[in-house]
Amino acid sequence: MSIAGVYHIKGGVGKTTSAVNFAYLSAREERPTLLWDLDPQGSATYYFNLESGLGLSAKKLLKAKTDWESVVQRTAYPLLDVLPADFSYRKLDVVLNRAKSEKDGLRSFLKPLTRRYELIILDCPPGITLLSENIFRAVDFLLVPNIPTTLCLRSYVQVLTFFRQKGLGLEKIIPFFSMVETRKRLHRENVDFFTTKLRRMCRRTIPYLADIERMGLVRQPVPHYLPQSPAAQAFVSLWEELRPRLLMAEA
Repeated sequence: MSIAGVYHIKGGVGKTTSAVNFAYLSAREERPTLLWDLDPQGSATYYFNLESGLGLSAKKLLKAKTDWESVVQRTAYPLLDVLPADFSYRKLDVVLNRAKSEKDGLRSFLKPLTRRYELIILDCPPGITLLSENIFRAVDFLLVPNIPTTLCLRSYVQVLTFFRQKGLGLEKIIPFFSMVETRKRLHRENVDFFTTKLRRMCRRTIPYLADIERMGLVRQPVPHYLPQSPAAQAFVSLWEELRPRLLMAEA
């Protein structure tokens, strides 16, 4: 069983679309998969044609026992479940601050679910907060999408710096490029340079394509509604690169 977070300090970098498509591809391989939408905006919940506010509230996280059956929702896809977002997640920092010790953090809340799912993916809100730090400690791997621009890559370096300051293992960070526009010289140069120089950087990238943006209209993962499209093939290719690394934690 593995827990993977999809995270970046910045918003608008393709985080949620990546989480949704990775979760779908994992379940398509007959792997019981759960996506927990931790972003109060609830975009991942929306993409799966589910309603926010029907799942686990921030207040319920304080309870010693949670009735997971009442909050986990089935999707239209076999073996893929979603723990929907709740607007109260904007208060999760307060909830976690009240936890008595580190053992009361997110990993302990997820423990009952680790016996049920082979992969749990967390769609994380942007920013560095107490919730972010809890996520960093809870996950086995942190997937970090980066637009190949100077400011976005600078933010990625801030994530690395935070991990070093907190004594967290850098080996759990897996960066990749998203929203790549090959017609832009800066994008091409950054992708070529960093995929060559950074050992952790994934070689496969996600392009900036209208078919990915259209997910908000059809409310389905790209490999499901346009399986032969370049967008779908990009997600499949990246997932095939990620999968052996993510599932190492199962061994």
